[in-house]
Amino acid sequence: MMRVALVDAGGANIGSVRYALNRLGVEPEMATGADAIRAADRVILPGVSTAAQVMGRLRELGLVETLRSLDAPLLGVCVGMQLLFEHSEEDDTPCLGLLPGRVAKLPAGAGIRVPHMGWNTLSEVRGTALTHGIEPGGHAYFVHSYAAPVTEDCVMVSDHGRPFAAIVQRGNVAGAQFHPERSARIGARLLDNFLKQGVA
Repeated sequence: MMRVALVDAGGANIGSVRYALNRLGVEPEMATGADAIRAADRVILPGVSTAAQVMGRLRELGLVETLRSLDAPLLGVCVGMQLLFEHSEEDDTPCLGLLPGRVAKLPAGAGIRVPHMGWNTLSEVRGTALTHGIEPGGHAYFVHSYAAPVTEDCVMVSDHGRPFAAIVQRGNVAGAQFHPERSARIGARLLDNFLKQGVA
């Protein structure tokens, strides 16, 4: 049976991510220790908090190097995705550095509210096994004030004041800025792809 570790770093959405996995027939292990994370076949890092708070919790649990050296596929969700990058503008926070780039605050403007909350369109940059069956033009549910840049690791993009990375992937490391647990069919498809295919 596949072992899925859900990293318990204090993210407020961890319960809803767990229920989303339950709906796919998976009971994840709520993991706060390095051994449980290293033993997993899939690792998910959720987060609804600030970059500094979640990174602080990861340091407190001694999990920073564990996540940096993982062999298993890793999926970051929301703030968990932002932490995959080198640095976040939010509280000037050094992050995990698994992906190159810096997370920056979304620009507010006429008709553009920050935080960005609600459904938004996904556009494909390149197809991967992780995004199989997620059609361009589909909608996902976002709640965030900071976002990752559109780099060569971006596989799907969205736009709120400027384009930003909605799904990223490099090797065994992937992330979704939106909330798959709140994104209906598209969110379920992303999680199911991750469980079945990893991020190949």
